[in-house]
Amino acid sequence: MPLNIVLIEPEIPNNTGNIGRLALGSGSNLHIVKPLGFEITDARLKRAGLDYWPHLSVTYYDNAEAFFNKHQGKSMAFLSSKGAKNHWDIPFEDDMFLIFGKESVGLAPEIIEANTERLFKIPLYSEHVRSLNLANAVSIVIYEGLKGLNP
Repeated sequence: MPLNIVLIEPEIPNNTGNIGRLALGSGSNLHIVKPLGFEITDARLKRAGLDYWPHLSVTYYDNAEAFFNKHQGKSMAFLSSKGAKNHWDIPFEDDMFLIFGKESVGLAPEIIEANTERLFKIPLYSEHVRSLNLANAVSIVIYEGLKGLNP
């Protein structure tokens, strides 16, 4: 079964469009939690991947509470620069949900606090970089997961 990419309140249409293309190319499902920082018909989203959108498995949620209520008890990993464990330590499994926060601030503090045991980061090797671009981070984690599921 595929992996699930979850974007909580994405703000930048180019990132979401590129992640949509990544989801389709990797066989993953995309879950988008509102509110969004753009309209789904935004021209930048279209340039970044909207022509693929009709072929994509995408589900929208009105808010984070609706997402977590629907997928209660499912296997999840939360990605944040505040994680103590590295992304390659995620115990990937089929149908796992990989949760990413919005570009400006990441995951909400209450989500981080409630999931510290399932909180992972992508290591950075320069003190001059706070975080990676969201689309790049999702790519790194998805393909690490696929590598683990398809050795």
